[in-house]
Amino acid sequence: MKIIDAHLHLFPSEPKTDAMAQGVGHQNSVAHLRQAFGELDIVHGVVMGNRSLEVGYHNYPADLFHYCVGLDSVLMDQGDRVIPDLAAQVEEHLKREECCGVKLYPGYNKIWLSDPVYQPVYELAAHYDKPVAVHMGLTAHPRAHLKYCHPLALDEVAADHPETQFVMCHFGNPFLEAAAAVVEKNANVAADLSGLLEGRVDLPRYFREQSGYVGLLRTWLTAICQWDDILYGTDWPIVNLGEYIAFIKGIVPEEHWEQVFFCNANRIYRLNL
Repeated sequence: MKIIDAHLHLFPSEPKTDAMAQGVGHQNSVAHLRQAFGELDIVHGVVMGNRSLEVGYHNYPADLFHYCVGLDSVLMDQGDRVIPDLAAQVEEHLKREECCGVKLYPGYNKIWLSDPVYQPVYELAAHYDKPVAVHMGLTAHPRAHLKYCHPLALDEVAADHPETQFVMCHFGNPFLEAAAAVVEKNANVAADLSGLLEGRVDLPRYFREQSGYVGLLRTWLTAICQWDDILYGTDWPIVNLGEYIAFIKGIVPEEHWEQVFFCNANRIYRLNL
């Protein structure tokens, strides 16, 4: 089965990120990812951009990756830094074939998705027919504000921008009920299943001890029954790639694996694989 990892990060080699990758049985390098992808039948990945709007910063092996240009807290100084030519810089990326969308980090920037700063981004994404991926749910550090990345914040802009395709990252975890409602209600909202685990996991033990949580995931995914809107992703380097494939296979019914693991990301991100 061919797999697309629709949500991963590539960080420069530094002690913290190198240790993070090593902690889950990997190495923090593109060469290692190429090898791991080949062993696991992962044919492509979507890199969620960080750190820079410089076009030259986002050059990845075209046979292995597309990317979403990211508007993260490093760029926007947690919402305190104004980028006057933001729309123009984003458009330069969207013009590129290798750029398949935009990534927003509202909880880290402490900016509502309905803020005027984002409006031209939604319009550009619709014009170029490329999705806007949005970090939803829990954040990696406590200084972020959860209210900005609750799924209901995405519902507002999805309803007001019906021509823009959105991808709710992390299925809004742990706000699963709200996340399911937003995906079900809005035809222009999909969701990826990245970042639902962190670190190495003994999966048989995990499924026993966390049966309640796993049951909620299965319940809400099955309740809305919109398997054409659910994408596989990992949030690498926080998880072991092989273990995460097995984890999602344990949640998604087998008859929907091809859609979730490959077809939906290929269609929504216009990867043409």
